[in-house]
Amino acid sequence: MRYTTEEGGRLNNFALEPKMYQAEAPTKAQQVNYLFLGVAGLALIGGLIFVAYSVSSVG
Repeated sequence: MRYTTEEGGRLNNFALEPKMYQAEAPTKAQQVNYLFLGVAGLALIGGLIFVAYSVSSVG
């Protein structure tokens, strides 16, 4: 275990650092999924804004 000794003899523990790795570029299928989720998210937000606007202008 990694630790250092501070003033007064107290031990200071450090968490183990995770192993580093380079990220890989998304595959074509992942890119299509990201595009679909982005469009679905925009449609959801647009629908919520439309409903909020239509409800607030009643009267």
